[in-house]
Amino acid sequence: MERQVDLRDISDGRLYGREDMVRAGCGDCRGCSACCQGMGASLKLDPLDVDRLCKGLGCTFQDLLKGTLELGLVDGIILPNMSMKGEKERCPFLNEEGRCRIHAFRPGFCRLFPLGRFYENRSFRYFLQIHECPRKNRTKVKVSRWIDTPDVKAYEEFAARWHYFLKDTGECLGRKRDQALSKKVCMAVLERFYMTPYEGEFYPLFYSRLAEAEEQFAQWGIETR
Repeated sequence: MERQVDLRDISDGRLYGREDMVRAGCGDCRGCSACCQGMGASLKLDPLDVDRLCKGLGCTFQDLLKGTLELGLVDGIILPNMSMKGEKERCPFLNEEGRCRIHAFRPGFCRLFPLGRFYENRSFRYFLQIHECPRKNRTKVKVSRWIDTPDVKAYEEFAARWHYFLKDTGECLGRKRDQALSKKVCMAVLERFYMTPYEGEFYPLFYSRLAEAEEQFAQWGIETR
C-alpha cells in the first residue's frame, strides 16, 4: 500500500540503505506500545509474514482469519491485515503488559517501524518517519540490525518483488474495469500465496509460485512486469 505524501513532511529528509545508521533505537520499547494500537487496517501482511505466523503459532492461515487477521481491499487486491479491534484498536498479539507475544516472528511492518520504504526503480530505500513514534532521544542503529531479519538482502529482494507484483496487477485491473476478472485474480492471489502452506524454505517456494502466477495472469491479459 503506497501513501501519496511528500517525504519532506513525514521524514528527516534522508533515504537509507541497509548498511546505514538511522536514529530508530527506542530502548526496547519498554513501557510503550503506542505503535501496536490505533493502526486500524493499515498493518498489511505479505506472504512471508503469514508463513512466519503460521509456523510460529502452529496454525493455518484459515485459523488466523478466525480472529487475529481479516481481509481488506488494497489498491484493487484483497490482502490480509492484522485485526485491530476495540476502542483502542489494540493488536491481538499484545499481552496484558503491552508486550508483543509474537516478537520472534512478528510481521515485517512491525520490524520496520518507525522506518518506511520509499519505492523507486523496482526497488526501495528506507526513510525515517518522524511523527509516528512518541519515543524521544532515539539512538542510532544499523538498518539491517533494526529490521532483525535473517538474510536481509534476500528479504529486501522479496519485499520489492511482492510490492511491484501487487502494484502492476492492481494497476492493470484498474484499467480493465472487469469485476469478474478482479474477483478471479484476488482469489488466485489469496489461494496461491496465503492459503497454501509453504512446506519448506520460503523464498524458493515463493518465487516458484510467483512465476506461476505471472504466467497465469498473462493468460488472463494481466502483465505484471
